[in-house]
Order: sequence, then structure tokens, then C-alpha cells
Amino acid sequence: MVLAWLPVASAHPHRGRHWSSRSQICVIVNTALTLWSTEGSTVKTTAIEEVVNSRMTRTLTADIISTVEFNYSGDLLATGDKGGRVVIFQREQENKGRTHSRGEYNVYSTFQSHEPEFDYLKSLEIEEKINKIRWLPQQNAAHFLLSTNDKTIKLWKISERDKRAEGYNLKDEDGRLRDPFRITALRVPILKPMDLMVEASPRRIFANAHTYHINSISVNSDHETYLSADDLRINLWHLEITDRSFNIVDIKPANMEELTEVITAAEFHPHQCNVLVYSSSKGTIRLCDMRSSALCDRHAKFFEEPEDPSSRSFFSEIISSISDVKFSHSGRYMMTRDYLSVKVWDLNMEGRPVETHQVHEYLRSKLCSLYENDCIFDKFECCWNGSDSAIMTGSYNNFFRMFDRNTRRDVTLEASRENSKPRACLKPRKVCTGGKRKKDEISVDSLDFNKKILHTAWHPMESIIAVAATNNLYIFQDKIN
Repeated sequence: MVLAWLPVASAHPHRGRHWSSRSQICVIVNTALTLWSTEGSTVKTTAIEEVVNSRMTRTLTADIISTVEFNYSGDLLATGDKGGRVVIFQREQENKGRTHSRGEYNVYSTFQSHEPEFDYLKSLEIEEKINKIRWLPQQNAAHFLLSTNDKTIKLWKISERDKRAEGYNLKDEDGRLRDPFRITALRVPILKPMDLMVEASPRRIFANAHTYHINSISVNSDHETYLSADDLRINLWHLEITDRSFNIVDIKPANMEELTEVITAAEFHPHQCNVLVYSSSKGTIRLCDMRSSALCDRHAKFFEEPEDPSSRSFFSEIISSISDVKFSHSGRYMMTRDYLSVKVWDLNMEGRPVETHQVHEYLRSKLCSLYENDCIFDKFECCWNGSDSAIMTGSYNNFFRMFDRNTRRDVTLEASRENSKPRACLKPRKVCTGGKRKKDEISVDSLDFNKKILHTAWHPMESIIAVAATNNLYIFQDKIN
């Protein structure tokens, strides 16, 4: 086993109003080579960081990463932040002269996706924060992705240009129009090579369809439609039509005082274009079949785990709220994340999950403190690996958890600049809940709840993961010789 550095290019200056007014923004990107051994619990890693501005000593809110998403091939990785920016990283092709270039991700494109807005009718400020990014399957040389803030969804085209046309008849090379009476001969324009330029242009803007904040978008397997979900409604859009959408789920009661739950996440089935699921703040999941009716208020399946009355407490309803739901790549299972655990459900068994993985059960005794500092309302995401054999989710203190479904083993790792030194050994971390603390353990009272990993992504085909820790992005990769 040989591990080597993976250098990372620093982000290009962000274009737009926010970059010009905040030229001291610090973008930190970590990449690492990682092996998660199923035969043991040791993970080896090498990492290198590049800090764009070392003078930046505090985290700016606008730089906090709010979503991470690989595209279908895994060659591109998009991140969105609270400042409304999207940064896309591209994986370098394997170089025979550089044996460790596999998996190296460099900045490919950066652009301002959303700007802050103000709703004058409701006197509400609309944040520019990117809530979700979803890639569309690649159909040609260009790439397309959907990005959304609380109210507006945009379809972006990312394309390359490495040639420019010269020899126009009606204008000079500097773009000025020529006098038609001075044109004495016709010229055939020619294409000349130029430096590669990556352009991001908005192709569609889907707006004015949500009263409440958008929490989910999901592209359908037919590649023509997608859904967007807010707290009380789910809308179905066609990618070519921006002025109207179809409301397929509406749980808003006639009297808002009777409201008992809200929609927290929604996703289309990866293979069946008529099937979707959405989760609620009550810890339930509803599977809907659009073939049965246009309005999916009546679910086809209802997934809920019976609650143990003996363990019920004041916080039971809060911690049972589902923050994320994801179908497996095969479409046979789905995974849900609540505050303390990750559950895997078989679509053919509604009564209880087939697997329950405790993420940070040691925090159950700290729920009162977590309620007081609002951490109990944090929304953690979860993701599958490419073969559906492992799952990953985040925790506090920059910890993230990985569960092997085949061996029933799990590991806790830390995404930290201090522990990700070049050629260092990234050891599993353990939390001590009481009694005498061992040397390598950390006390539950010492956990930093301001450091949290809410957003993670797994490469669709390889053992490469992306972990967002506040304003830092870590990329870990298996390295096998």
C-alpha cells in the first residue's frame, strides 16, 4: 500500500457582487487518500490543504457549505454555500507519469447561483443560501444541474469553450460594427484555438411556486421532470416549462392551527418514474404512486416504526423527525436519517426498518443541553456508496460515521485539519460516555457542537467520499496499488 499527496487547486475568484465586496473570502479544500478496511478499523490517509487566504482567521457565514453532490459519473463534484455560490470540482484523468493523480479534484468552475431577494408583498427577505444541488444525466458535451434556494430553482448549463471565431464580415475583431459601404469582399470566418473557458449560464428559472421554504429537489428517472418540496407541498415540474408546475402533494390543513407535521424531505425512485417518497417531522415516510391519482394525498405505502412507550420523553417527537431520505441505487431499499440514528427500510416491509444504526446514541443524555442551544434541530444528511453495501452520515465534533451493511461493522472518523497531515494515519475515534477515559478516547463532554458535518456525498462508482465541515471540504479516496 502506497499513499501519496493529492494537490488541490485553489478556487478561482468568485465573479459577481458578493466576491467584489468580500475579496478576503477564504476557501479551504482538503483532499485525502483514504482506505476503509473491512478487515479492521484502521484508516490510512494522506492529505494536503490549500488556503486561499491565510489571514482569514474566522469563519464567514457566507462560506459555510450547505450542500455537496457528485454528478452521475463522479467526475464532477458540486458544492453550494450560504453565500449563494456554486463551486464545481473536476476529477483529473489518470496520468501515467503521475501514479497518484487518480482521484485528484481541481476547481473547474465557480459562479454565483442565487442573490438575496426581498418579497415586498410579504415583507420577507429571501436568503441566497443554496439548499440543494442535483445533477442531470449528461446528454452531450455540456453538463446541467439544478440549484435552489428557499424559493427559486435554477437550471444551469456548464460548458467549455476553447475556440473563438475570427474574420467576421460585419464587425471588426474588437467587436465594433464595420461600415457596410467599406466592405469590398466577403470573408469566411475561421475558428482559432483559445485558452479553455468554462461558462455557467442559467437556462431556466423556476420561480413563484412555493409559499414555504424549499427543502428538496429530485430529478425523475425519465430525465424530463423533477420535483420540488417545501414544508407543506410537493410540486412536479417539466424541465422545459418554467411558468407552471403541478401540485402532487398538499398536506396543508384548512385551519393552520390543526397542523401537526411538515414535509422534511422528498425523492423520486431511481428507476420507477411514477414512484416517490416523502418524509415528515413525525418520523413517518409515505410512498406515493402517481399512477393511482394526479394528487398523491393518499399514499400507496406508509412506513413507521412503532414507538416504545417506556422510552418516550419530551424530546421524542423532535428527535424522531426525519431530516433526510434516500433511495438505494438498486431501488429496493431506502434510508432515513433522524437525529440519533440511520434506518434502512425494505420497500416491501412497512412495519419496521430492516436495519437501525446508532449514529451518536451517547447524546441521548445530552438532549436537554442540545435543545437549549438549538443543536437538536440540526438536519443531518446521509448517503449510500455505489454498491449499496455501506452508508455514511455526519455527526458533531467534525465526526462522520460509516456503516458496513455486510459485516455489520462501523467506524467513526474525524475530518480535521489537525489530524489530516500528510502521510498520517487517520485512526478511528471513540467517544467515552462515562467512567475512566482511555488514551485515544474523547469525552462526550468535550465534543464541540459548533463543529458538525451535516452534508456528505459518496462517489457513485468508487470509494471516494466528500465531507463538508462548515467552510471546509474534505475529499477522501481509497488508494489501492
